[in-house]
Amino acid sequence: MSDDVVYLMGWTGLYAPMALGAIGSMVGCAIPGQTACGAMLDVDGGYGRFVGVSAMPSSQTIYGIVVMFTLQAAATTESGELILNAQNAGGLFAIGVLAGLALLVSAVYQGHALSSSINASKSKPEIFGLSIAPAAIIEGFAVFAFVFALVLSGSLPTPVVEGAAESARLGQTLLQTWSC
Repeated sequence: MSDDVVYLMGWTGLYAPMALGAIGSMVGCAIPGQTACGAMLDVDGGYGRFVGVSAMPSSQTIYGIVVMFTLQAAATTESGELILNAQNAGGLFAIGVLAGLALLVSAVYQGHALSSSINASKSKPEIFGLSIAPAAIIEGFAVFAFVFALVLSGSLPTPVVEGAAESARLGQTLLQTWSC
């Protein structure tokens, strides 16, 4: 595997959980947020709960940030040097991208569930608490993806310092080449 591919996979895996989780949170918060705006035209009160539940999908961004830092720590030596090599790049990529996709999808579908909850409870306010249960179940699946990404990150190979200077020089050369 070429060094370019190794670095691309490693960096993608590191950043993917946060980026994909944030994209999912943006979409997932926008869907019920728009529904909440419409619901406010139809009801005389209770606006705060509509706006409040619209923010539920934002937790996937937080999960993504924690996974990103955990993966970074797994690829960092005791001296603080980040090592991306053929031994760890595949694992970083797989865990990061798949966890990120799980967070993205869960946030979007949580947004849809919350939108339905807002629509249902504007006609029948007493069911509001029960109507957000599907969104809470979807959140549970995001937590599963989050926890297992953390568990698997502990199984990544420990970065080897040997050749680290050469690896760092190569990384700097690649970054300079890509930034042109």
